[in-house]
Amino acid sequence: MDRSPKYMIPHFLRTAVILLIVVFPCTAQQKVQFTQYMFNGLVINPAYAGADEALNLTFIQRKQWANIEHSPTTQSLSAHTLFKKKNMGLGFTLINDKIGVHKNLNVLSNFAYHLRVSKNSYLSMGIQAGIHNRKSNYGSLAGNSNIDPKLYDATVSYTAFDLGMGIYYRSPRLHVGFSAPEILPERYSLNDTMEINLREVNFFLFSKYNFEVTEFIDLEPSMLFKFLKGVPLSFDLNLNFIYRKVLTLGLSYRKSESIDFMMKAQVTPQLQFGYAYDHPIGEISKMSNGSHELMVSYVFRYIQSNISSPR
Repeated sequence: MDRSPKYMIPHFLRTAVILLIVVFPCTAQQKVQFTQYMFNGLVINPAYAGADEALNLTFIQRKQWANIEHSPTTQSLSAHTLFKKKNMGLGFTLINDKIGVHKNLNVLSNFAYHLRVSKNSYLSMGIQAGIHNRKSNYGSLAGNSNIDPKLYDATVSYTAFDLGMGIYYRSPRLHVGFSAPEILPERYSLNDTMEINLREVNFFLFSKYNFEVTEFIDLEPSMLFKFLKGVPLSFDLNLNFIYRKVLTLGLSYRKSESIDFMMKAQVTPQLQFGYAYDHPIGEISKMSNGSHELMVSYVFRYIQSNISSPR
């Protein structure tokens, strides 16, 4: 294969165009995006830590815009639990995110205080603290061509501390939360005259309500509004159909972006699996077959049978 510059430059340009398509929507979005957030509230609100009232471990694997080269790929591992005597929830989240030449690693800790406001209702206040490492390898855009050798050294690495906060109300039927998971701005100076603003503050408003239709069927509509300075208001509208508390089938609309299909199966009282497929709409639908998201969650909650001891 001829690797002279005249053959490598078209590949370089194709890669750059793809990255522009992929990275700019993500820059507007900023916060890592998940479709199954209603099953794992910790990814959008630190006040959710401990809300399951047991130790919960959740892993999510997401591949966005599956057939586009260098499209976003994200892995998330979260754990949180409740200490009932002190009404405190503690959580931990690890997010690994790759978008084109950019690699992001977030390591976050969460603390929440749960205030009981009625028999089965709680108001939680949470705070999140952690570090974010961003690494961008712009030199890789040149491939193996003989374009300016300085490009091969064009790597930007940046680590920052961050804070987030949120409030969350939950009852057996109604859940409402408001959060700002990342509130400290990130700026990286390349030199005395050039500075990159890596993030603006995201705000999330989430709500869901559970309707018991029959003894075996529940309907659970939910919505998520996303606020980001300089970007039009974005929102998700969701409707989940729940059968016998075991099988969940869901449909979502993400404004001007996708129509999402979800399925969650409660395999055991502790173990559940989830899958979501995002069908793109708008301009991105001409290039992508959609996004795929897998979720595995385990709750260390055990059901005790009512057996009297013979003693």
